[in-house]
Amino acid sequence: MTNFPIPMHESSDSIARRHTATDGHVRLPPSPTNLTRRKSTSDISRQKMTFFPTLRRAATLMLAPEKPIARAPNTWTSIRSIIFSSWFNVLLVFIPVSWAVNFALPDQHTLIFVLTFLAIIPLAKLLAYATDELSIRVGQTLAGLLNATLGNAVELIVSIIALIKCELTIVQSSLVGSILSNLLLVLGMCFFAGGMRFSEQGFGQSAVQLNSSLLTISVIAVLLPGAFHMALQGQPDYNELVTDENILKTSHGVALILLFIYGSYLVFQLFSHKTLYDDKNTDIQQSVGYEGQNPWLQLRRYRRKNAKSVLSPEPTGDEEAVIIASGFESTNTNHVAASDDSDSEIEPYMSVGVSLGLLVVVTVLVAVTAEFLVDSISGLTASGGIGTEFVAVILLPIVGNAAEHVTAVTVSIKDKLTLSLGVAVGSSIQIALFVIPFMVTLAWIMGKPLTLLFDPLESIVLFLSVLTVNYCVQDGKSNWLEGMILMCLYLILAVTFWFYPGTPGIFPNC
Repeated sequence: MTNFPIPMHESSDSIARRHTATDGHVRLPPSPTNLTRRKSTSDISRQKMTFFPTLRRAATLMLAPEKPIARAPNTWTSIRSIIFSSWFNVLLVFIPVSWAVNFALPDQHTLIFVLTFLAIIPLAKLLAYATDELSIRVGQTLAGLLNATLGNAVELIVSIIALIKCELTIVQSSLVGSILSNLLLVLGMCFFAGGMRFSEQGFGQSAVQLNSSLLTISVIAVLLPGAFHMALQGQPDYNELVTDENILKTSHGVALILLFIYGSYLVFQLFSHKTLYDDKNTDIQQSVGYEGQNPWLQLRRYRRKNAKSVLSPEPTGDEEAVIIASGFESTNTNHVAASDDSDSEIEPYMSVGVSLGLLVVVTVLVAVTAEFLVDSISGLTASGGIGTEFVAVILLPIVGNAAEHVTAVTVSIKDKLTLSLGVAVGSSIQIALFVIPFMVTLAWIMGKPLTLLFDPLESIVLFLSVLTVNYCVQDGKSNWLEGMILMCLYLILAVTFWFYPGTPGIFPNC
């Protein structure tokens, strides 16, 4: 029996009373093992008590907006803001026209394609408008998640419809074309438009280099199945069916890994390193204006001087104000961040109910119109006047990226090139690391043989485009000539795909 030391000031009776239970049994003092068990149990309960409040606090921060939100307008004012939100809304008239032509003249595939093509452009703009209205009402993290999810909703809807109809070539080619459009055309236009005002524009070099690395990983994932296929073709025991089955299984595994990389990228961008993507980050190089007179402004003045409508040889004060407002004013000042009042309220243009309703209605309209668009492609290309590759790689990406083109170019003129890169390069990353592997995974669930084995020319073009963009952004600065190079490269690709017939038989029977 263990003898416990008795304090001098405490008698044995008091000790017995202290360790005697209500049933009369004497209980010994707790052993060290019991103390450890009780401590571990209390630690677990304490961790549970601290974990759930932390989780609730994180959820509250995600739902809490960055700035106070003013009172939402009524329903009629919200509808008016939708109508006058953009000039693209003029094209909404093509929605009922395209639907009517699709049912009345189902054999007019070219006309249906043109009308549905024009109808989806304003719908993509309204989808982005509704997303922005919802984003201002939540925290920065959730807002970034909303933009990342709905930013390429049109491309995703078109791809899903094409997948359901087993148009696997259109699925792959349209997604590759969307990446090329964002990387070359949109980014080139941003560099060129900003170069009209600034001699050099700076942006966050670290964030852009990281984005280039992510794009390179996605390109490697696209190139590997092609290399897999080519390496086995020359062997004497080559079996096409077994090779296709192995490529399909490889694509499924690689797609899951790419989705994991995209999730890690979201955590990096929205949680751990979100300051790296901020306009006020010290890593961003300052923009530099032209020394002396802006040559583009001088050219504009020369044209005004020789125009018949201009009476005086030199621009007046009002004309100078117009030039400044148009974004071509010469400046030698460095980049200065716009002042921002953190206590000011953000005035929403729509209520939450109208924003959600607009999101649902536009999604339904895009789905129906995109179905008519995909159905008309086969009839459009059957005549031989235009190829499927050109339609999927060049024309279809314009549908979903038209609104992004305008936004990216506008903010680049205002020296917000980091935001332009977020629109152009960020959208390409979303397609490469999320939309493409998601479509492969969805096809896996649906039993469709969609793989990462892309057309050989598309794979090579994608690799060379990412390599060219990486060379252009590696110094953290841009000018108008780099933008011209990217745009001309996109035109070269457009000419190439106009005459490229594609590779038949790249997929097994659907």
